[in-house]
Amino acid sequence: MQQFQGGNQPPRSNLISGYDCVGFYDEMFAPGGTPRPGVEFLADRLGSLPLGELQKRQRAADHELLNMGITFNVYGHAAGTEKIWPFDLIPRVIHEAEWRTIEQGLKQRIRALNMFIDDMYHQQRIVRQGVMPEYMIASSKGYLKQLHGMNPSKGIWCHITGTDLVRGADGQIYVLEDNLRCPSGVSYVIENREVMKRTFPQLFEGRNILPVETYPEQLLKMLQYVAPASARDPNVVVLTPGVYNSAYFEHCFLAQQMGVELVQGSDLLVSDGYVWMRTTRGLKKVDVIYRRIDDDFLDPSVLRPDSTLGVRGLMDVYRQGKVALVNAPGTGVADDKAVYAYVPKMIEFYLGESIILPNVPTYMCADPKECQYVLDHIHELVVKPANESGGYGIVLGPRATKEQLATCKEQIQSNPRNYVAQPMLALSTVPTLCGDTLEGRHVDLRPYILYGEDIYIVPGGLTRVALVKGSLVVNSSQGGGSKDTWVMRTC
Repeated sequence: MQQFQGGNQPPRSNLISGYDCVGFYDEMFAPGGTPRPGVEFLADRLGSLPLGELQKRQRAADHELLNMGITFNVYGHAAGTEKIWPFDLIPRVIHEAEWRTIEQGLKQRIRALNMFIDDMYHQQRIVRQGVMPEYMIASSKGYLKQLHGMNPSKGIWCHITGTDLVRGADGQIYVLEDNLRCPSGVSYVIENREVMKRTFPQLFEGRNILPVETYPEQLLKMLQYVAPASARDPNVVVLTPGVYNSAYFEHCFLAQQMGVELVQGSDLLVSDGYVWMRTTRGLKKVDVIYRRIDDDFLDPSVLRPDSTLGVRGLMDVYRQGKVALVNAPGTGVADDKAVYAYVPKMIEFYLGESIILPNVPTYMCADPKECQYVLDHIHELVVKPANESGGYGIVLGPRATKEQLATCKEQIQSNPRNYVAQPMLALSTVPTLCGDTLEGRHVDLRPYILYGEDIYIVPGGLTRVALVKGSLVVNSSQGGGSKDTWVMRTC
């Protein structure tokens, strides 16, 4: 590594020398501490920094986040509790060759999932031909019977997907889960890059890193593409549940970046068979709604009657093809962690292909034999509820108490369909600034996939990092943070 020469140079920070990567697959250092091919430049730059320099830049980044108002709300705290987005300055590097494989695998997966959702609301061929059991659909909380026979614009259901990926101890990338309802976090991908450029521009010198800033442009292009055919100049809005939502910053950010209106349910109404937006100049027809509220709250006349977040009569207009909803209602049928286990079979059934990005091996508690295995080996497994998100309800068997495992067993036995279990993966680590040193912290990756005229995937996506030492839970609501993700172009 590069070292400072001469007595006038400041002392090295020595951040790298004590880095411990034993026990896990570290994405920057191989066993023994040698930088992995392609990231030597980053190890060299970090190792050559003057004492305290990285900490100073991290403080600058935190201050920048504060000034930019980049926050998220925390459920379970006082209403409106906001936290500054936790951000670590050390980027995660993915090489372009590996990224292209990931990209190919994600496109394959999204095509199959879209075909699965469409099949669920039409002939259900995958069930009739015995590939998936009927009870998986009949018992799915995300399946909306009201949408049977629905044909969304351009045949697209899952317009926006956030697919969570992890790297195991073998270095292989696995799909951990699919998020197809209202996936959040993409605004932080863009803002992380902006903060990095402002606070550590020297790190980018001579590096060809694939851009992420075009996401809002690609998002608007997709939203306009799926507009009703009668809409010549589609009017797009972002529908938010309001300021207390955990992702409200993102709703505002994306609306502003796209140059479209941010609205709440009270700003919209249905009249004469169309959706209209109230403005100071009167009513304006709405053609596309990028909705950031859950299915149940979209229309109180069809779904939850107590909803004050949606628009009465919206689903009738949607059924008539006079407004597009993104993502389409009903995509939650493929967002189910139990349905996730069948994705490899979906890809084979609908596309006639073998899966490119493998699933994590998954035990279905709905299956009596697999359920018994889970109950017998619960202390070795990670147990997940099928329809929770944000890291809630997960039980890490090897780290759980006897009381927690006993409670988990009771919950599985009372409702086996609602639980799946997986081996506890040794998630890869990435160097993270912890006080005065660099320490490995576990990470995952959430790329964001847009399905419009073509399939676009923002390069890299959101790297979420478990900031608590030893933790495997990366969700921001559970104490996690994020990193800028660099896809390095092959020169």
